[in-house]
Amino acid sequence: MKKLIQKIRGWQFRQLNKGDWLNATVPGCVHTDLNSHGLIEDPFYGTNERDQQWIDKEDWEYQSTFTIDEDLVKQDRIELIFHGLDTYANVYLNDQLILTTENMFRTYRKDIKSYLTEGEQELRIHFKSPIDVDLPKLEALGYGLPAANDDSEMGQLGDRQISIFARKAPYHYGWDWGPRFVTSGIWRDVELVAWSQLDIDDFYINQKSISKEKAELIAELEVDSISDWQGQLQIRTGDLSWQKDVQLKEGRNKLAIELEIDQPKLWWSRGLGDPNQYTFKAELNQDNKPVASANVTTGLRTIRLVRDPNQEGHSFYFELNGVPVFAKGANHIPNDSFVTEVTEERYRYEIESAASANMNMLRVWGGGIYEAEIFYRLCDEYGIMVWQDFMFACSMYPGDQAFLTNVEAEAKDNVKRLRSHPSIVLWCGNNEIDSAWAHFNEHAGWGWKNAYDHETREKIWSDYKKIFHEILADVTSEFVPNEPYWPSSPMVALTDDINQHATEVTASGDIHYWEVWHGKKPFEDYNTHVGRFMSEYGFQSFPELRTVETFAEESDYAIESEVMLHHQKNGAGNQLIETYMDRYLPKPKDFPSFLYMSHVLQAEGVKQAIEAHRRNMPYCMGTLYWQINDCWPVASWSSIDYYGRWKALHYFAKEGFKDDILSFVQTKDQVKVYVVTDQLVNRTAELTLTLYHLTGEVLSEKRLSVDLMSNQSTQVDTIALEAFLKDYDRANIVLVGELTVGNKKVDRKYHYFKPTKKLTLPKADLMIERLQASDQFEISTNQFAKNIWLDTDEAGYFSANYFDLLPGERKTVQFIPRNKRVNQAIQIQAKSMSDMI
Repeated sequence: MKKLIQKIRGWQFRQLNKGDWLNATVPGCVHTDLNSHGLIEDPFYGTNERDQQWIDKEDWEYQSTFTIDEDLVKQDRIELIFHGLDTYANVYLNDQLILTTENMFRTYRKDIKSYLTEGEQELRIHFKSPIDVDLPKLEALGYGLPAANDDSEMGQLGDRQISIFARKAPYHYGWDWGPRFVTSGIWRDVELVAWSQLDIDDFYINQKSISKEKAELIAELEVDSISDWQGQLQIRTGDLSWQKDVQLKEGRNKLAIELEIDQPKLWWSRGLGDPNQYTFKAELNQDNKPVASANVTTGLRTIRLVRDPNQEGHSFYFELNGVPVFAKGANHIPNDSFVTEVTEERYRYEIESAASANMNMLRVWGGGIYEAEIFYRLCDEYGIMVWQDFMFACSMYPGDQAFLTNVEAEAKDNVKRLRSHPSIVLWCGNNEIDSAWAHFNEHAGWGWKNAYDHETREKIWSDYKKIFHEILADVTSEFVPNEPYWPSSPMVALTDDINQHATEVTASGDIHYWEVWHGKKPFEDYNTHVGRFMSEYGFQSFPELRTVETFAEESDYAIESEVMLHHQKNGAGNQLIETYMDRYLPKPKDFPSFLYMSHVLQAEGVKQAIEAHRRNMPYCMGTLYWQINDCWPVASWSSIDYYGRWKALHYFAKEGFKDDILSFVQTKDQVKVYVVTDQLVNRTAELTLTLYHLTGEVLSEKRLSVDLMSNQSTQVDTIALEAFLKDYDRANIVLVGELTVGNKKVDRKYHYFKPTKKLTLPKADLMIERLQASDQFEISTNQFAKNIWLDTDEAGYFSANYFDLLPGERKTVQFIPRNKRVNQAIQIQAKSMSDMI
């Protein structure tokens, strides 16, 4: 018998008991509905954020009607399922209170059969102001809890930071890259679900033992039964089938059946193999007729977080199907301040962009949301591993029983919802809280604990442990027993002493390295400050001019203007960019040139980090820069801006994350040459090292046969600078390395012996030739051209950008349109750094 599912549509909204009902978009929120009716200005434009802080201090209500047809009336059970209510809501059906909610991240369901009346059913949801609900909690607690990124001043609350009380997306309250929009609304679907006799509520494939020879699995089901029932459980995938007789009792039942698959096709991350998946179908049959069914798609794989002791400390790497994987990728934040604005196309574009940049991992950071199903499906499809944080970040949290019970229910809902995705390889308790509080080290951390007396400190830390060392650890152990849990990022190890906290670069655990940027250290420090797994580091840039034009007038085109400062949420950010730019790059001639230079600056800095991390494998086995995306148009650490425009960093990441790379490290008197590979086979390659004058003249050349050792970094040459460079002017020469395997050039790198600001940059005339009306273009130059920027009005990205060219060189690039359709009339513009100074 088929389960009947119907989405509730036709919603209206208004301020509580005020004004006319207006059409609403569901999923959505109050801010987007107000904006669509022209009742507020574009929240992202100028400084409009300031004028819209009143919205979160009002109550709002949504209403809809639906009818129960004859097919539904006949069903034994009729339920309303709320997949996402943000956040504090009372739900009324036919003027009867049926549900109270207090967690944006939970799924709420209610059997409504006894509440139904004849004819049309009236559904109304009263959303209470999260500010009004949570301010009394702060007063009752008697002291504030740290919430580093809660922009309470913007929210007109002074120093009263209340985000920690609400189980809703932390970034709604502001962050150092995002605005403060504390939303309310129906942010995921509301469904009417009806069924009779049986309902399979949960279907999970527990991967007991996986090898290339055999997969030993347990199909686990949770089944609701109206009455005692007996029949047959059948599981199918492809041509394989398993079955067993079962007996169910009235109420909730748990079923399990063991499955075996010979020579299974395993799920692999990008670069190591195909991301194979299986779709399993479960059926409960009686008299050879299906009574209830459910499907689940998953990938078969083993995953371990390997933290073995060794001479330096403890390893920290992911082992997929028995293979150590060097993780290459970035941190992901929500794609919009209003998450319901993120379409499937936007998700696909982000994940495609990650894969196109040769990434194999994204970290879903703990200050955002447990992402939409489509995000994880795309990661499964593209072979992108996911480091999944629980939604806690940069704050300490209350420990009253109601809060803890709410957290436990949230964790269970989301682990069970997401656990079938093979892409999720780690569950992490929180972002940066262990190192920020640093309980066992009086002189470390962010200074939070120093504001409290001893008794209060111990209470706050005890509450922390209940959530991250007990509740979340227990939930993951119960529902994903074969997958790793890590309490906090960064952290050295769970030792319950001073050795626990990752407050500096250590030889164990994972590291967030922010001395470059916040600590104002030079980019070169990336070469010497390398941990076992670099899960955060980064550098800011501005978005390009097209993006700035969406929120600013031409009169605002100065980085210290009110509007530009409003779209820079890191207090010292603009000054830091200027300081680093003055250190490494020539002075830009105007505002658009400054935006371009900020892209190059960010890319060059993070490139140094990526290559340093990869050169140090297997000591270091992961590099995840902060951050891949933006939630609004802003100056930030992103490599792709809010509108999907790739910055220079994303192009540099694509080069740095290739399976095979060449890397140079210069010291005072020598250059060390490394080759690094993620491939699982040993190969021989040819390395050509050519010294050029920037006019294109070849000054010297040498060829080496080098070994690319499986999954390793290898130093293959050392160049003594004095003998190699002779008396050449170092501002006018470049070392070009080419790495060739067989007949394929796998990498090409330029190494300069002076910072970019000291190089000779002649005015270059760039030529662009379209190849036979295709989407490919050939770029050439009459002079040395640094960081050639290809630009077009079309949405999409190039196969390469911000690259260097010597006279006589030609580079072929492809344009990949976002809509997948080649525009024969596309116009490409090219500029280099000499045009910007």
